[in-house]
Amino acid sequence: MDLQNKKIVVTGGAGFLGSYVCKKLKEKGASNIFIPRSSEYDLRIKEICQEVVKDANIVIHLAAQIGGIGFINEHCGEVFYNNLVMGVELMEAARKAGVEKFVGIGTACEYPEVIPLPFKEVNIWKGSPEDVTAPYGWAKKMLIIQGNAYKKQYGFNAIHIIPVNLYGPKDNFKREFAHVIPALIRKVVEVRDSNKTTVEVWGSGTATREFLYIEDAAEGIVLATKNYNSTDPVNLGTGVETSIKEVTQLIIELSDYKGTIKWNPDKPDGQPRRQLDTSKAKTFGFEAKTDLRLGLRKTIEWYEQNKNTLERNK
Repeated sequence: MDLQNKKIVVTGGAGFLGSYVCKKLKEKGASNIFIPRSSEYDLRIKEICQEVVKDANIVIHLAAQIGGIGFINEHCGEVFYNNLVMGVELMEAARKAGVEKFVGIGTACEYPEVIPLPFKEVNIWKGSPEDVTAPYGWAKKMLIIQGNAYKKQYGFNAIHIIPVNLYGPKDNFKREFAHVIPALIRKVVEVRDSNKTTVEVWGSGTATREFLYIEDAAEGIVLATKNYNSTDPVNLGTGVETSIKEVTQLIIELSDYKGTIKWNPDKPDGQPRRQLDTSKAKTFGFEAKTDLRLGLRKTIEWYEQNKNTLERNK
């Protein structure tokens, strides 16, 4: 799909991932990009969604209500309802408006809690998601069902992309909403700057995750928008499994913190292991380029440069 002369709606386009996706779209020739801001457009409302997708050729749905494990645990009802309704109403509005392509962005939380590694897309229905993050996982997972049903009945072109944990400069470092890497970076830097000798980290450190640098993620989403047209979900990641303990130690090293780690096993680990099979993404030209050490260094440098401003604006 040629992106020139296409009107592209990017929900969540002003957010962390969205800002990188919009930049990448422009690099690929897109010039007509509409970003509906949440302060003006409530995507849970049918009529608002109809207004947002009017005359659009492509819809990339990045908008979501999400945070770390603690946030989902405390706001599980809101997380399920808001993400489910936004996706359902937006895809329905896009179908009715004759949109050429709907790009839904899912989450690795959609996968069952325990399945063989690496996670293959064909195994996504072989069990229930991990309990704490299930409200978010199930809400996003319904976009796969909706896309399949709409393809079968209406011939609608909806794809579903499953990225792993994202990180990078401009990530959300607020305590309530931060995911694992920004939360760890903030915690380590704050403890270092206060001259404390111990940093406390949630869980046991044994859980594993796969981390994808934000610029790589944006590249993958745009390539899928251009070149992928199957209703089958597709993973987006590096294919590299890393324990939370390893990530924490790497952040400590790159932040030049000399203290020790205190693990808090009373806090949840989340899904025990996570690593995606990323072979399908190669069929539309995507392969991650940024290794974890380099990505973390860039992210920590950005946070160090902006932490005072972030603290004032929290």
